[in-house]
Amino acid sequence: MDAILYTAMNGARQTLDEQAVVTNNLANVSTSGFRAQLAAARAVPINGAGVHDTRVAAVSATGLFDTSSGTVQTTERDLDVAMQGNAWLAVQTPAGEAYTKRGDLQVNAEGQMTVGGMPVLGQGGPIQVPLGTSVSIGNDGTISGIGMGGNPTELVPLDRLKLVDVTEPQQLMRSEDGWFRSPVNAPLAASETAQVRSGALEGSNVNAIDAMVAMIDNQRRYELNMSVINKADETAQQANSLLSVRG
Repeated sequence: MDAILYTAMNGARQTLDEQAVVTNNLANVSTSGFRAQLAAARAVPINGAGVHDTRVAAVSATGLFDTSSGTVQTTERDLDVAMQGNAWLAVQTPAGEAYTKRGDLQVNAEGQMTVGGMPVLGQGGPIQVPLGTSVSIGNDGTISGIGMGGNPTELVPLDRLKLVDVTEPQQLMRSEDGWFRSPVNAPLAASETAQVRSGALEGSNVNAIDAMVAMIDNQRRYELNMSVINKADETAQQANSLLSVRG
């Protein structure tokens, strides 16, 4: 009886963890550059006094994500960039350098270039844009600007986006804050060949239909595990009743 309850409990808990992942993916189906989180589990033996060798817990594996690209849409906005191929944009977060495929850049009131509220990194640190400057971004990530009242033909180089080349999924891991970081906690080197597409944004790679199907499937599996737990409880009560009669 203990084995039945233990197995069903682990199944129900893992299903709830997967449901949280699916729900988060579905909530970000319209988020620029979003990479769908993958639900996975690994077996971890339970150690301790009186614990059988067969006791194994299912623990959710974190940091896994779908590496496929989202659809690129033209916006014609000067500060929108879509990272091409394996290119990722570097940003500065309170927890250190992180990376994203999100490209809807902004320039705040202090002239700092940001994305998702975090400073965008250039060749020498966070990028600063002189206030009133009209900005354009080249395919290699070079940021150029024309000062207020300046000649439109006289573009002045300001900085260059720090772009990194991620060729293997193991180079990045999703953090709890939604940003991607190197598993070894060391900044990745800037790429000289990474390219962006200016005036465009890459959408989320979440498939809304697949996410809805996964949500329904998780709900049914959770109900099945709870049904097993209820049946085990009923069986235990019946067994206790028989023992009481015999006593």
